[in-house]
Amino acid sequence: MNKLLSFYQLFNNKIELMSPAFQFGIRIYLFDVFFSSGLTKIQSWETTKMLFAYEYNVPLLNPELAAWLGTAAELTLPIIILLGIFSRPTALALFAFNAVAALSYPDISPAGTVDHIMWGVMSAAIFFHGPGKISFDHLILNKLIDKKTNSLSLNNEAELAS
Repeated sequence: MNKLLSFYQLFNNKIELMSPAFQFGIRIYLFDVFFSSGLTKIQSWETTKMLFAYEYNVPLLNPELAAWLGTAAELTLPIIILLGIFSRPTALALFAFNAVAALSYPDISPAGTVDHIMWGVMSAAIFFHGPGKISFDHLILNKLIDKKTNSLSLNNEAELAS
């Protein structure tokens, strides 16, 4: 039984080593999908405005505003996700954007639906599990924790000395 537990622990440790690369891979994939779509929209702005006017049924927004906001979201959110800055709120925004996009296009194919579900799950994974160790969020949070820990240590030492 001990050998089995040791093997399992070793196996788990190896997976944990690969986890940051996998999480970064998800962020790279989402960046590529959404940023590429945004670039397509700005290449032919007249076509984009026509799509939003006649194809996409974005609720509560006029088509021109929806085109601007959608394109802005596709060009900014993926960059922020890729860098891993404010990842959880950005992943939530990307999740919402993706849901609106999927629901606003009445002629979406079954394959398109599957793609949107996959992108939604990936965004949700970032929201619930964070961006991973290969991110600015991780770097910044570690620095803040180190600073707080050092501050607490100094305060404790000062109290002990007095």
